[in-house]
Amino acid sequence: MSEPRCLASETLLESGYRAVVLENEILSVTVLPEKGADIYSLVYKPRSMDILWKSPWGLKPLDRAIASGGSSEETWLEHYEGGWQEIFPNGGNACVYKGCRLNFHGEASLLSWNCSLERHPDWVAAESTVSTFRSPFSLKRKMLVEAGRPVVRISEKIVNHAEEEMHFMWGHHPALGKPFLGDSCWIQLPTARFQAHSTEYAPTCRIPAGTVAPWPMVPGKEGAVDLSQVPPESQRVYEYGYITDLDQGWYAITSRQHDFSFGMVWPLRVFPFLWLWQELRGSFGHPWYGRAYVMAMEPFTSIPGTGLADAIAAGNAPVLPPGGSIEAELAAWFIEGQSRIETLDRNEVRLVK
Repeated sequence: MSEPRCLASETLLESGYRAVVLENEILSVTVLPEKGADIYSLVYKPRSMDILWKSPWGLKPLDRAIASGGSSEETWLEHYEGGWQEIFPNGGNACVYKGCRLNFHGEASLLSWNCSLERHPDWVAAESTVSTFRSPFSLKRKMLVEAGRPVVRISEKIVNHAEEEMHFMWGHHPALGKPFLGDSCWIQLPTARFQAHSTEYAPTCRIPAGTVAPWPMVPGKEGAVDLSQVPPESQRVYEYGYITDLDQGWYAITSRQHDFSFGMVWPLRVFPFLWLWQELRGSFGHPWYGRAYVMAMEPFTSIPGTGLADAIAAGNAPVLPPGGSIEAELAAWFIEGQSRIETLDRNEVRLVK
């Protein structure tokens, strides 16, 4: 009897966390149900490479996961192991909404989710669910891996159980790191614009606060900056801003050194923005102290990345009516080679001929 081409398994990590693993011949994805259903690793098997970044302090042992930070941001960062988080119902700074203080990056990324596995001859799936406490929402996420396909498909649904309308922010926070991330990486993106955040977080920002320009050539402090090229560690760069006016919902980050790309696909009607976070050993003091080389391109419902109250004021925080729901389908691709990509969707990759 031949070995199954897809596997779904559970294991206990040394940290004490339960881990759920979905895999096929090409990739494996590891989820931590007890920690926000974080995607802890995403491995491209032909290179034996986990593309997701890990924080300097890593995944804290479960029996020591006691928050000691003085603010919700410090607490979130203290327990941030890297990887890929589901950010909901708040993004960025803590704020007060309808009489409740919403923590930094939202409670969904901190809660323990329920998770069950499905196994079929040609595919495996993990379905994760959670209900938030501070806001009246439930979330459901199904991750699917099919035999012979270099893609993880993600289907999600959020429901408002309140008897009143509720605003929210929702996003995905996939942090990429070494050995995949490096100065051989370039970003492929449809037509778009870049908007630098309204304040400068570090003196190593190359682009003045508030700058708006077509992607990727953006006016910088010392001449044009090509945002499609990832800077080397030695340059010590910090950039934070938003990619707007996209005409399609996809991007790819291509490594010339490792000869493959990581790509994401999402529905623009739900996530019209990308947050761009480049922490390339470019900021000092808490929490990075100059030692983090990490980048994330994050599909999001809203900007700016300073909390739900600011997104409401900006007029782009979505709202669900009583009993209302919203659904989204995303995909994470591995693409062999360095070809220029014409487009990505959940079902196929089209390369420029």
